[in-house]
Amino acid sequence: MRIAHVSDCYAPRTGGIESQVRALAVQQRDSGRDVRVITATAGADGHRVMLDDVDGVVVHRLAAAVPFDLPIHPRTRREVAQVLRDDPVDVVHVHAGVISPFAWGAVRAARELGLPVLVTVHSVWGQLARPAFGLSDAVARWHEWGVTLSAVSDLAAARVQEAVPRAGRVLVLPNGIDPDTWSVEPHGASPDLLRVATVMRLAPRKRTLPLLRMIALARQGLAGTADVTATIVGDGPMRERARRFADQHGLGSSVTFTGRLDRDGVREVLASSDVYLQPSVKESFGLAALEARTCGLPVIVRAQSGSTQFIHDGVEGLVAADDAGMVGALIRLGWDRPLLEAITQRNRAHPPQESWPRVLLSVDEAYELTAAAAAAR
Repeated sequence: MRIAHVSDCYAPRTGGIESQVRALAVQQRDSGRDVRVITATAGADGHRVMLDDVDGVVVHRLAAAVPFDLPIHPRTRREVAQVLRDDPVDVVHVHAGVISPFAWGAVRAARELGLPVLVTVHSVWGQLARPAFGLSDAVARWHEWGVTLSAVSDLAAARVQEAVPRAGRVLVLPNGIDPDTWSVEPHGASPDLLRVATVMRLAPRKRTLPLLRMIALARQGLAGTADVTATIVGDGPMRERARRFADQHGLGSSVTFTGRLDRDGVREVLASSDVYLQPSVKESFGLAALEARTCGLPVIVRAQSGSTQFIHDGVEGLVAADDAGMVGALIRLGWDRPLLEAITQRNRAHPPQESWPRVLLSVDEAYELTAAAAAAR
C-alpha cells in the first residue's frame, strides 16, 4: 500500500504529533508499506522546498517563507495536490491538532483528486475549538466527501464527534509504543522515599505549577512516613518560574529539573523512580505516561485526561477526579507499598495494548474503511 502522511510539523521538530507521525511512518516502512510524508516544516539545513530522507522515509518539504518559521503555506492545496500527482498514493493520512492549517488544506487537495483521506486528530478539541471545526465541516463538507475521522483516544474521539456529528463514527487509533525500548531495570528503591517522575513541556497548559503544589502537599501528608522527591524532565517557557516556585515553597532540594533529555536519559530517570505523575487535563493521549507505564511505573492521572485510555484505576495506576485526588493518590502509594509494588509488577509483566503490531493492524483497518467510504461517494 502506498501511504502519504501529512503533518504541519515534522522532523527536525520534536513535538508530540510530529514524533508520533515519524514513528508511525518508520514502523510502516519496516513492515513493507510504501510510505512518504508531506510537511510544511523546513529541513534541518533550512531548505524549505526539497525532497528529503528521514529514517529512510521520503519527506516532501513544502515550507513557505513566513515569520517565525511557522508551518503554514499560502498555497497548500495547490502544492500538496502537485506532490500527490507526481508521487501517487492509495491513501492520504492527515494528522491534525487544534490549529493545523496545512493539514486542513491537504484534506481538500487530496479529496479534489479523488483520494481516500483519513484524518487523525491528536489533540482534545475544547469548547472554543469545537464550533470552529463544525463550521469547517459545513464549509469543506468532509462528511459528503467520505473523509474518515479518527482520534488518538476515546476522549479525543468524543470531542471530534461533538464537533462534526455528520461525519459518522470517529475511529480510535491510539499512539504506538515499542515495549522492548521501554523495558528498564529499576534500581534504588527505598521504603523511606517516594521518587516521583514526570516528563512534560514546562508550559501553563501542562500545569507545571499545580504539579509542584501536589508534590509539596504530598510531602506534608507523608511527613514522618516517607520523603518525597520529584524529577521533572523537560523545558519550556515556565522553567524559571517553576524553579522560583519550588524554592519559595521549600522544594528546592527535593525537586530536580533536568531540562530536555534524550530517550536514554528519560529511561534512566524512569528506572530510578517509583511513580509517574501526569497533572495535565488536556492530554489527548499522553505518550510519556504510556512510556512510564511500560517501564513499570504506576501512573497517576486526572480522570479528564486521554491517558485513561490505558491507565485504569487500581490497575496500571490511580485515576483522580481533581488535584486533591492526585495528592491523595501520591500519599496512598507512599504509605501503601504493597499496592505500589503490585501495580509495578503488573505493569512490568503485561505490555500495553498499544504496542506497534496492534496499532499497525488498527491503522490498516482504518485505511480499508477509508477507501471504502471514498469509493461509495
